[in-house]
Amino acid sequence: MLKRIETGLLDIAYDEQGEADGWPVVLLHGFPYDIHTYDDVVPRLKRHGARVIRPYLRGYGPTRFLSPDTPRSGQQAALAADLLALLDGLHIGDAILGGYDWGGRAACIVAALHPSRVGGLVSVNGYNIQNIAAAMQPAQPDQEYRLWYQYYLHGERGRAGLAAHRREFCRLLWSLWSPTWHFTEETFARSAASFDNPDFVDVVVHSYRHRFGLVEGDPQFDDIERQLAAAPPINVPAITLDGGADGVMPLAGNQSNLHRFTGRHQRRVVDNVGHNLPQEAPEAFADAILKVHGWRQPGTPAR
Repeated sequence: MLKRIETGLLDIAYDEQGEADGWPVVLLHGFPYDIHTYDDVVPRLKRHGARVIRPYLRGYGPTRFLSPDTPRSGQQAALAADLLALLDGLHIGDAILGGYDWGGRAACIVAALHPSRVGGLVSVNGYNIQNIAAAMQPAQPDQEYRLWYQYYLHGERGRAGLAAHRREFCRLLWSLWSPTWHFTEETFARSAASFDNPDFVDVVVHSYRHRFGLVEGDPQFDDIERQLAAAPPINVPAITLDGGADGVMPLAGNQSNLHRFTGRHQRRVVDNVGHNLPQEAPEAFADAILKVHGWRQPGTPAR
């Protein structure tokens, strides 16, 4: 059921499934996707008593900024602040968080900086917190070419291209990032409607410029960014997932920061799956959520 809640900055639209007294799970989508990523994950979690919440991130779907004067920031600290505000608004003391891409970043940040609010974490591509200070250090060429879309958006030609061809642009990324996933046009169209949000272009462009230090962030998030610059550890129970066919982040690139998971942690590789792992392999993602939930409940059978 689609619901809405106003936080300090946003009118957040979110889907909620399951019993109100179930154990809370917040599932966070990435770019360029939306909450339909988790359509086949939700039923699996509901069967195990979960209360599943799927918010549209800022700039996506029906979520809206409350004021025209709020900067349309897509920086990592803003995404995390939105998630924390959602938990506060829904009076959720702690929840299992699951996400990938932008959503995985928000989940990792809240887990690192507010561990008392997170009962467990499932993150695709490992430790998703950006090291902005090191962003201008080039990677190996075989990784650099995968980031063409980010470099494209650094210029005004890229902004204009995204604004004029947002669906074609995003569909191309779906294909490149998930080369083994044969999604239908209906599946893409269901999520692509979220890209018609009037703030989508501004939020996306700011995100990919801020992470390279090319533009300033929203000053109200400066303190969060300062904390993130120290690469804080994540000590909540966590499972990290990697797709064996991920077109953005190859398997070797996801291991360098795994030491930052200082609590109970397990890494799982899902073969033949691309970047949109929850939609391509919903059973694997749901099983990871159930596993970390079980870790916090002694005696719960492992899955």
